[in-house]
Amino acid sequence: MGENLQELVDKLHFGEKVARAEALLREYYAKYGDGAVVANSLGKDSMVVWDLAVRVNPNARGFIVTTPFKPPQTVTYMNDLVKKFPQLKIYQSSEPKGELYKTDPDACCDIFKVEPVRRAISEMNVDCWITGLRCTEGRTRTDFQEVEERDKGLIKLNPILLFKEREIWQYLAVYSVPANELYRYGYRSLGCAPCTSITADDNERAGRWINTSKCGGECGIHTRPLKAVETV
Repeated sequence: MGENLQELVDKLHFGEKVARAEALLREYYAKYGDGAVVANSLGKDSMVVWDLAVRVNPNARGFIVTTPFKPPQTVTYMNDLVKKFPQLKIYQSSEPKGELYKTDPDACCDIFKVEPVRRAISEMNVDCWITGLRCTEGRTRTDFQEVEERDKGLIKLNPILLFKEREIWQYLAVYSVPANELYRYGYRSLGCAPCTSITADDNERAGRWINTSKCGGECGIHTRPLKAVETV
């Protein structure tokens, strides 16, 4: 859009950001129809995007990628959500569980996160995937745009990219969207149980993959090709 997104993060107020997100969703649902699909991680940001999506398009489709390592609270939250919104499809790797996260967290994320997302995008015929990325969330998320095409032929829409953390909680409160109960205990970013910790660090994602090379980083779905498997 040719705008300085970092300036807009501070310039726009909450209501303007909500309206901007709604406008983006309306535009891309009009353009892609059922080919526009929400990726729901079950975290606070994804729930804002999912609520926005179903308000803009009551027939919105989405997918959830889960793993054998999710905390029981997240599994319960997921099951309750899918009962309410059966158009959310659950994807999970069928690989043996093991403890790969201890020895090679990157490979573990590839198997249990990236591959199921690739399968979801293929099986659901996704042309535009809608995410809950925010550019203020951590050191690895500052260079994203509201509309991207990092994979040729796959548009990525980040409608709440400009939201600050407090504005996420403001949205959940204003629109009465229930959040995962784990947030009550001090978590700020949720993932698999072995790789997610409570921390007082200013970095919102600092509790992810502590004491590994991935600390505060990414599982790979936002950095790896999703339309086709990488070739060496």
